[in-house]
Amino acid sequence: MPIRTRRWCDRKQKGDGLRILICRYRPRALPKAKETWDVWLPDLGPSRELHADYYGKHGPPISFAEYVQRYLAEMKSRPAEVQEQIDGLVELLREGKTITLLCSQACTDEARCHRSLLKEILERRLAEEPQVESAPTSA
Repeated sequence: MPIRTRRWCDRKQKGDGLRILICRYRPRALPKAKETWDVWLPDLGPSRELHADYYGKHGPPISFAEYVQRYLAEMKSRPAEVQEQIDGLVELLREGKTITLLCSQACTDEARCHRSLLKEILERRLAEEPQVESAPTSA
């Protein structure tokens, strides 16, 4: 049930399992036939605003510490559909499947990337006891 992290341009390796692109933006001008991922979940990436702030598109870039804080807050406040995507990934991991979280070609520092933050979120959720729905009891 490992969680791997790579860039989308990294060659697929044996054991990558389900390769999930978690970038807000799909790579430009890349034909579908050259996609290296199985699933694209853009809502697991940072918001457009956070992405722009981190890369200094509208002023000085924010610190990585602020980026981490804001990304984690964004992930907690995402709509139910996004939480269900996270739950689905956790379920795959509980089933013993491997997933590989993919970020952009330009993102070369894995330690300072949201893919590592999402990996931590998934690992924490995986460590929690699964929610078991109890069957209604008849009296």
